[in-house]
Amino acid sequence: MFATTPLLSLVIWTPILGGVWALFAGEEQKHTAKLLGLVVSLITCALCVPLYIGFNTSTHQMQFVEFAPWITTFNINYHLGIDGISLLLILLTAFTTVLAVLAGWEAIEYRISQYMAAFLILEGLMNGVFASLDSILFYVFWEAMLVPMFLIIGIWGGPHRVYATIKFFLFTFLGSVFLLVAILYLYFQAGSFEILALYDLPIGLTAQKLLFIAFLLAFAVKVPMWPVHTWLPDAHVEAPTGGSVILAAIMLKMGAYGFLRFSLPIVPDGSEAFDWLMISLSLIAIIYIGFVALVQHDMKKLIAYSSIAHMGFVTLGFFIVFRIIDNTGSTEGATRGMEGGLMQMISHGFISGALFLCVGVMYDRLHTREISDYGGVVNTMPHFAAFMMLFAMANAALPGTSGFVGEFLIILSSFEANVWFAVLAAMTLVLGAAYTLWMYKRVIFGDIASEGVAKLKDINFRETFVLGAVAVAVLLFGVWPAPLFEVMGPSIQHLLQHIAQSKVM
Repeated sequence: MFATTPLLSLVIWTPILGGVWALFAGEEQKHTAKLLGLVVSLITCALCVPLYIGFNTSTHQMQFVEFAPWITTFNINYHLGIDGISLLLILLTAFTTVLAVLAGWEAIEYRISQYMAAFLILEGLMNGVFASLDSILFYVFWEAMLVPMFLIIGIWGGPHRVYATIKFFLFTFLGSVFLLVAILYLYFQAGSFEILALYDLPIGLTAQKLLFIAFLLAFAVKVPMWPVHTWLPDAHVEAPTGGSVILAAIMLKMGAYGFLRFSLPIVPDGSEAFDWLMISLSLIAIIYIGFVALVQHDMKKLIAYSSIAHMGFVTLGFFIVFRIIDNTGSTEGATRGMEGGLMQMISHGFISGALFLCVGVMYDRLHTREISDYGGVVNTMPHFAAFMMLFAMANAALPGTSGFVGEFLIILSSFEANVWFAVLAAMTLVLGAAYTLWMYKRVIFGDIASEGVAKLKDINFRETFVLGAVAVAVLLFGVWPAPLFEVMGPSIQHLLQHIAQSKVM
């Protein structure tokens, strides 16, 4: 259906224009810049409410559609629309950006107007990625969002921020070149850049395989999948708290979203031909990266490796569908795998973001992320310790938290694909609990490690609000995930129809 009100454009351009406005606030108006960042992010969040309320959960059709010619010579259009998959990710983006703005409220002390501008512009560009129905428009937003994140890490990051930003930019930018090549090839075959038009395009098997490899090189870097994951720990360690939150909660989801929007529906035969590779890389991420996380001494680096392991669950849930359909002849188990993967994306956004917020709370006080520098934090910050325990348990997939739902569905569907997939995937329940609780025990309990820890003050109202908001989401969707499944259900069913149908000419 076409939108009577351009809600998607408002969700995209309100934060972008707000970010441009923030640039003119000036260094002398620090408080004004902070308020502007918060107000614009809250307005964007409020604009998402009618998107959710007005969304029709009984259809897979794109909704709130907006269309306008852009570059008519090449049939490139400003075409926006959302389904149940993209709606959830836009809601997650709006919610997380508010938390990221609040996270830097006191910690960022210079170039505050530019800092707020970078986050607001980044929010609009990320929303543009999720709402684009024209592949060139998608690519423009996809590439443009690298710039504000590059600046966030490079200006407000740690001592090795230049190295981290260059590595981040090179990995993600070079991978995206292959995405552009794939989009141009599809255009010459279909005569259109419309993503939905490409879903019905017949493509030869060899071409599908090559296109899948091109998509893989672009999207695997963003997830990130092993072995192109090495940029992420460096980026997280050097990024300010707000940057780490956005990077983990939203930007990692871009790669997984790309698989859902491009790889699986456009080249299903090519995706099936390489499902063995995707399953193998996903299981390596789950197990090997889990062991890597166990030996980390920097809290941020440990959580970064944890994110890679948990995102391995997402790609596993997406690509075991071919094995399930072949084994059972039914899409029921495949539906569970896809729903579990998407649920894991949303849940990981809450949990990883919350853990980085917790590290930020401690770093703002002691200016160290080394686990050995803490100990006995519960004695001086009991309220903070309670919040961090909830998020640590959620990261370990404790039943009753959102972290359990997605992983349970993926492991359950893995049994229908191959019992060994399920056994290996279930290793994360052990490894996740091991590295998360090991970190929590050493940081929160035990003897007080230093005088600095003994003088710590518990979380203030702002920090309590930020952590409390995420805690509500983690618990709510842990015990009542039905609203998420209701939104995503028809879109996943429609996606599976494209996956199960051969596109070979």
